[in-house]
Amino acid sequence: MKHNQITQSLKKLAGLNFFAAAAIMGFSQQVLAHGQAAEMVPLYQNMSDFGAEVKKDDFTNTYTISKGSVVVRAKPNSDTVLVNGKPLKVSVPLVEKNGKVEVSKEFAAEIFQSGLDQTFKVEATAHPLNGLNTQEITKTYEAISQSEHAYSNMRFSEIKLRDPAKEKVWDAFINHKALNEDRIAEFTLLKGKSVIEGAVNLKTGKVIQWNVLENTHGMVLYDDMMAVQDIVTKDKNYIKALAKRGVKDPSKIVTTPLTVGYFGGKDGLSQELNVLKVVSYVNVGDGNHWAHPIENLVAVVDLDSKKVIKIEEGSIIPVPMTPRPIDTKSAFEHKPLNIVEPEGKNFSITGQTVHWGPWCFHVGLDSRVGVKLSTVTYKDKGVKRKVMYEGNLGGMVVPYGDPDIGWYFKSYLDSGEYGMGTLTSPIEKGIDAPDNAVLLDAVLADYTGQPRIIPNAIAIFERYAGPEYKHQEMDQANVSAERRELVVRWISTVGNYDYMFDWVFNSNGIVAINAGATGIEAVKGVKARTMHDATAKEDTRYGTLIDHNIVGTTHQHIYNFRLDMDIDGEENSFIEIDPVIAKNTRSGPRTSTMEVEERTVKTEQDAAQKFDPSTIRLLSNTNKENRMGNPVSYQIIPYAGGTHPIAKGANFSPDEWLFKRLNFMDKQIWVTKRDANELFPEGKYTNRSKEDTGLGQFVANNDNIENKDLVVWMTTGTTHVARAEEWPIMPTEWVYTMLKPWNYFDSTPTLQADELKQDKKSKSKK
Repeated sequence: MKHNQITQSLKKLAGLNFFAAAAIMGFSQQVLAHGQAAEMVPLYQNMSDFGAEVKKDDFTNTYTISKGSVVVRAKPNSDTVLVNGKPLKVSVPLVEKNGKVEVSKEFAAEIFQSGLDQTFKVEATAHPLNGLNTQEITKTYEAISQSEHAYSNMRFSEIKLRDPAKEKVWDAFINHKALNEDRIAEFTLLKGKSVIEGAVNLKTGKVIQWNVLENTHGMVLYDDMMAVQDIVTKDKNYIKALAKRGVKDPSKIVTTPLTVGYFGGKDGLSQELNVLKVVSYVNVGDGNHWAHPIENLVAVVDLDSKKVIKIEEGSIIPVPMTPRPIDTKSAFEHKPLNIVEPEGKNFSITGQTVHWGPWCFHVGLDSRVGVKLSTVTYKDKGVKRKVMYEGNLGGMVVPYGDPDIGWYFKSYLDSGEYGMGTLTSPIEKGIDAPDNAVLLDAVLADYTGQPRIIPNAIAIFERYAGPEYKHQEMDQANVSAERRELVVRWISTVGNYDYMFDWVFNSNGIVAINAGATGIEAVKGVKARTMHDATAKEDTRYGTLIDHNIVGTTHQHIYNFRLDMDIDGEENSFIEIDPVIAKNTRSGPRTSTMEVEERTVKTEQDAAQKFDPSTIRLLSNTNKENRMGNPVSYQIIPYAGGTHPIAKGANFSPDEWLFKRLNFMDKQIWVTKRDANELFPEGKYTNRSKEDTGLGQFVANNDNIENKDLVVWMTTGTTHVARAEEWPIMPTEWVYTMLKPWNYFDSTPTLQADELKQDKKSKSKK
């Protein structure tokens, strides 16, 4: 076994840190001589060293030890423990003595090396879309550094796998065969006012592409964010502006680097400038600088010259200084809630491929759009059927409605301008995800081109989701079944907001995509303390007074999901069904009837539309039918409910510059003929963009979309009108979307097992 394979096996199979896992696997020999007394160690400390958690159930006097997908239940003085529900004999029992709980030094090795956990499996054939590993990222960097193109201080916004051709990926995945072609690493470098797009052949270690795009602005990188703090707090004019506002110590300032958009030069900033706008907050020691905004003061920083080139000031507003800590105890005390799966997981992970019941899909992490699911199939009556080739967050925008000096430019394109995958927030089990979650690490390249491991980047867990169905006939046995869901969760922290994305699979064929926003609102300092103050009406014109001297500004969170759907194949059509009221032309007392009108949408521009929940929109494969002769389809539902008001589009007038730069946010459904280069609804390079290079451009040629390989772009979101209950930290607010099978199956999918049995019985009788 190669060293990197050993490393991956230790990490995934044992689920431990490398050094602890190495000891378990026998790389550090600690075998006791025959007859030697066991060396005992404290249970809690020993398990903590291995990254495992221990909980005791006093009622049953049982210790539950969990790490990753392994759950061990042990009773004192018993030489048999249960590993994922299966008995395992240990050489020395767990013991309680003099108030201490101890195990032998070999206990961890025995339980974690037992092989009884089947969650992680070795990948016999690599999936073609497996992301670049640490060695491949390093090899990419070395190839560039050793090439004729190399230069000092190279800054990377991306290093990722170049996806092989779609048809080759599907063929390899469906037929369980290797894709025998060289892996190519694509990279993007930022150099002044230009962007360099390139590629490295990982087999030859050679740069095979190097294209320079002049006058193009790339993403904001980590070093930009770090540089801004030093640049601004050392600027003499900015220090003077702070002093006018009563802030004497620049070291207490926390700066926030913000993209500035583009306003056709109306803001005095020419498009070629590589700039950020910086607003600041005061650190008062409460751990929540966001509660102390320095209002009406904006520094414009030129990232090329590393200087403040302009300071924009308005009237002086006192800085709200009252501490508003968020790291405090919950108002509600909870008794422990233990989620245990005593017989192990119902899903398994092979490499990056997840298997759960009828579902099978590949999961990865992209530096820009975050979690990405690929080759999604549903096994129906023993046949693996295609549902979706690729699904991910395409892009998002967070526009604010306040026209004032420190707010008018705030329309953040979080994934395209900052890279939401890069800003992945590690998930904490038992809090950010339930105790039964399996947490997966991810590898991305940092801005220097070096591999960076993001721990606990993705959580996968199963949960109870209510009854799948129920029926009770009078005087007969109840008929019902439990519904389970499999959730893939990813969280990204972009400044003050934390965004949660759940991909939720149901055994009945439904796939939900849920987006949640939490974190801390971006707030505005004002003069009013209460709504009875003289300035309150004007101070709250663009928001809500949520604290003394603090307004939560009205804004929106608008998400777009790129869904490369393949409903039983690549040739799909977009169909609309409208329930209508029709005249009764038959006999009887009724004057009207309920009927449906169906139409096929022919072109991309006709498909781009606002969501009307009364219309049924289907992506259909008219070449395939279920047993009744209906075309197999999936329903597209951009809004399936939420906890904030729905965003029906961007709340701006049509002449706003934002609409010149992007259009995806104003329509909830777009359907385009697939183009492998059309990946982002706002366009590839969005920072300081002056025209729509995303969906507005994609549909300009108005391609025919009937019986073609199609991509659905589903826009959803919320209009965030602030309220006091969201301050100083916001409980997670969700918006829900759904992909629902529509005559995709022959009958209720969760009854198919019984149906197959009945079919077999019928055939045997014949």
